[in-house]
Amino acid sequence: MRTYCRNLAILILLSLVFNSVSNGQDRALTGKVTTFDSIPLFGAAVNVKSTGLTVKTDTSGLFTVLCNNEDRLTVEADGFFPRKLKVDKDVRLLLVNLELKKGDKNLEAANQYVDWGYGHENKDRLLSAVSSLNSKEMDFTRYNNMYQLIQGQFPGVSVEGTNIIVRGTNTFYGAEGNAALIVIDGAIVTSSDLSNLSPVDVASIDVLKDGSSSVYGSRGANGVVIIETKKGK
Repeated sequence: MRTYCRNLAILILLSLVFNSVSNGQDRALTGKVTTFDSIPLFGAAVNVKSTGLTVKTDTSGLFTVLCNNEDRLTVEADGFFPRKLKVDKDVRLLLVNLELKKGDKNLEAANQYVDWGYGHENKDRLLSAVSSLNSKEMDFTRYNNMYQLIQGQFPGVSVEGTNIIVRGTNTFYGAEGNAALIVIDGAIVTSSDLSNLSPVDVASIDVLKDGSSSVYGSRGANGVVIIETKKGK
């Protein structure tokens, strides 16, 4: 009887120790992967060193992995520099910002990405939906304001006052109701902000239309004009 009780006590003790170790090490860690500090990256790969398992970020840049308190994560995405991170036991939400690869002309040609809404996409896959202008290929300094620069440069895009119309008249509210969404350096801005921007400071202009603008939800229903400034780069 004594032997049985002793063995039972040992089993209970071992069970408690095992559960304590398991609960202390294995945990679910949630994180978010972005670029330019705020733009979520869809499809970024997050690898856990202890298990070798890899998960992909969703359209909001979010991911959840099982790891331990001494784990290391590797976060990678095409066209971006990878990052290796050590898991901190006190962290419950891990924020990871990836830097876009630049400087290598061959690399930029192969991995030229447009960042928008909730993710990133290779420009080759968006040719039917995106029109682009680049200050390296065109002299933006010839224009007095952004509306002069944009007018007549993009197929199907017109300027009416301070509104940029990508799809023509789609509603009963006139030009203002059909105005495209304006995004400068990742931030949604007003026509007033666009008016105050000098073409000299602009690096590139991308126009999203059709299905590609849907990542902005109802706000992108009339198309999206994405402007990257030289300062933003």
